[in-house]
Amino acid sequence: MARIVGQIRDGATGAVVPARVQVLTSAGRFVHPPGAVLKVGPGHPFFYCDGTFDVAVPVGGVLVRVERGTEYVPLERTVSVGKLDSVELDLSLERWTHLPDRGWYPGNTHIHYDEKETERDRRLQLEGPVHDFSVTVVSVLRRWELDYASNHFPIGVLNEFSTAHHVVDIGEENRHNQHSGAFGYGHVMFLRIRNLIEPVSRGMLVNNLDPDYPPLCFACDAARDQGGIVLWCHNGQGMEAPVAAALGKLDGFNLFDPFWMDPEYEIWYRLLNCDIPLPASTGSDWFVCSNNRVYVQTENGFSYDAWIDGLKAGRTFITNGPSLLLRVNGEPSGATLHPRGGEEAEVEVHLDGCAPIHRLQLVCNGDVARTWEFPDGRVRGTFRSHLPIETDGWLAARCYSRTRDSYLQELFAHTSPTYVRTGIPNPYRSRDAAFFVARIDDTLDQWVGHRFRYATDTQRESVRELFRAGREVYQRL
Repeated sequence: MARIVGQIRDGATGAVVPARVQVLTSAGRFVHPPGAVLKVGPGHPFFYCDGTFDVAVPVGGVLVRVERGTEYVPLERTVSVGKLDSVELDLSLERWTHLPDRGWYPGNTHIHYDEKETERDRRLQLEGPVHDFSVTVVSVLRRWELDYASNHFPIGVLNEFSTAHHVVDIGEENRHNQHSGAFGYGHVMFLRIRNLIEPVSRGMLVNNLDPDYPPLCFACDAARDQGGIVLWCHNGQGMEAPVAAALGKLDGFNLFDPFWMDPEYEIWYRLLNCDIPLPASTGSDWFVCSNNRVYVQTENGFSYDAWIDGLKAGRTFITNGPSLLLRVNGEPSGATLHPRGGEEAEVEVHLDGCAPIHRLQLVCNGDVARTWEFPDGRVRGTFRSHLPIETDGWLAARCYSRTRDSYLQELFAHTSPTYVRTGIPNPYRSRDAAFFVARIDDTLDQWVGHRFRYATDTQRESVRELFRAGREVYQRL
């Protein structure tokens, strides 16, 4: 057997950097160092390395691919090795952008390791640097008696895995599913908490006799009491999502984790139309099984508190590749503008990346207000439009691509909204508020009233009161 010894460097600084590596033999067989931490998820196989690797290969042609995060251009090198050769490769990765230099820092706010993971510490040590995250949030969760590897980490920031430029936080996914296995009340993520919030799960996720109590909103309050923040995950799936949003229990929505689905943003758009500000975040759920990440703009460099503040303020965009920035009248995502009714807003969308994007859209109150089509693909550009603002509402930008990454996911990006307030109600507010009234009524009648299991009538009534309070918000609209 021959050997390939590789060293991976940042092309600008020359520093050795962690990355994920794919080595394919001439027969297309994936080879890796013994005991290597392997990429998890769909698409092409890779192994993680700390910046250097040594792998045995058969004689012949060998293909080496290297990827790091989404800001580096993927590198591909073909070499020919003879019997007993030891080939040394100096692999220099070039960045197509450096968003942290502009105050934008990437994070993944939804990660778990399952019960089969045997190298949880090594994986967590490599995960953030390999994927070039500034923030890595791994959360504990409970489903029956499964011994998830991520549940062995203590709650809170792990200093032994963190640096000045990268924070590892162990949070919590607080959950409830219907007895059919669907989302029940739903799932919420808690970041920057100090202590576990019990119960982590309720109902059938514990056992068939566990009460469907307490509701998630109670846990959201407990997280806030610790100085934590609350992100709804899997977007609007879950009966309690509109209630939690209406009552101000949420700091943001995790969208498209682990992948893009059209129904995922429908609920989010409806909530925005009800004048509920909800920034976008995202994650990958089980392991880092996609390139999904949320970029957060901070005001004074990087710290976890500054990053959290930027996320709560809505200075975010989510992506699995391209950079997408929105400015309305010169103001960034998350800002609230107060134009006069009928005044034109000047919109600027800046797209940047290293792979072709084929459609860019400006969204106003859930409707597509402007589309730019690129049949041959565009990698970057600044696109401007003037849009009359007649009512209250929101604006956001999103992009799509036919290009797929190494996880075989189509590239996408979506900004958080910029809000406009004119004093004239959003034209879709009444329609979407009625949608949530009907949804809450169905939950109260079918589920809280009959199907969910409670230990006492007091428990059932407290859930009724919570859902009625959320319903009242939408009824007033």
